[in-house]
This record gives sequence, structure tokens and C-alpha cells, in this order.
Amino acid sequence: MAVKINQYKFGKICGEMTQRFGRIQKGEEQNYEVVFFPMESNALKVHRKYPSSSGRRMSEAVTLALFQVKQYLTGEEYDLGTFETEDNKRLVHALLMAFDPFTNDEIRALLGKSYNLEDKEVLTEYYKVPVLCLIRLKESVDFWENEGGLDGYFSYVESTFGATVKNDEKFDFTVCADEKKGGLLRKIANLKDKFFS
Repeated sequence: MAVKINQYKFGKICGEMTQRFGRIQKGEEQNYEVVFFPMESNALKVHRKYPSSSGRRMSEAVTLALFQVKQYLTGEEYDLGTFETEDNKRLVHALLMAFDPFTNDEIRALLGKSYNLEDKEVLTEYYKVPVLCLIRLKESVDFWENEGGLDGYFSYVESTFGATVKNDEKFDFTVCADEKKGGLLRKIANLKDKFFS
């Protein structure tokens, strides 16, 4: 039976995941650009097509994505229906397509048999970097919403690297796996070299 999530628990997930995984320190974001870029570019593509998937909906989407990861790690099921809307679910899907092997079949295929996605320890290690990025992304979205209003975040993204994001419906992704453990670390279209050199 799914655990019903109330407003209090919904608001606490970032803090809970920060306690478990830590946080990206200010100034270290550039070390994670290859993970941030697919998340943010995918979300921007959704926002361009559906403007009602706004910055406020993006903040909710990041929280919902964190709950999705927590479900994988704990095996618990969460009832988040109170918080889900069509506008934020589009953004959740875009975020998950950037890193999640349970959402993106291409990622799952790249991980292949070298990663046991049934093993909770393997999953915890795999999701560490995406969770760190989601937590930092939530802070950014909330900051730009306070600074620039409902669409402050997407206005910021559009002005900083929007020109590098194609107007198509293809989602980019990064495989967040450690080569030393038999996994892969691949960038679609060499995103880091292309956009962050």
C-alpha cells in the first residue's frame, strides 16, 4: 500500500536527501555540468512547448523526482497524487529522462548487465550524483523564482544557455556510472566538450 505524502513530508524531501547524500558546495557546480545540462535542457524544451510548465511547476517537479528516486532506493511506494499536475509531470519526465534507467531505456541499455539495478547499494551509488544535482537545481529554481517571478528560472536558463538547446523533443541524458565498477560514463553529443569548454 502506498504511503500518503502530506505537505510537511513533501517539503522535507530535499533536506532528507541532503542528509543522506550531501550537497554540492557553491563554486563546485562546474564539476557537475555534464549532469546539470541534460536535466535543465530537457526541462527547457518542455517549458518552451508548454509554458504552463513554469518555474513554480519545475520546483515541484524536482521534489517529485527526488521522491521517485527515494522509491527506487527504499522499495516503498508513495502516493503523491495530491501534488501531481499535468504541468509538473511533464517536467518530472524530462528530468528523469536525463539520468534514470527506469525511465530512459537508452540509459538502461548502456548500463547493460554490468550494473545490477536490483541491488540497493548499486542504486544508491548510481543515484548519488543525480540526487546532488537535483538538490542544487531545486535551490536554483527557488532562487530564480524569488528573483524573477513565476518564470524567473526559465528566463535565466534561456538567457544563459538557451541558444545551445535545440527546439526538438529529443531528450538528452548522461549515464552516471563509475567506469571502475564496470559501468560507463557517457555524454550524448559530448555535451561537456560542446557547451562547457
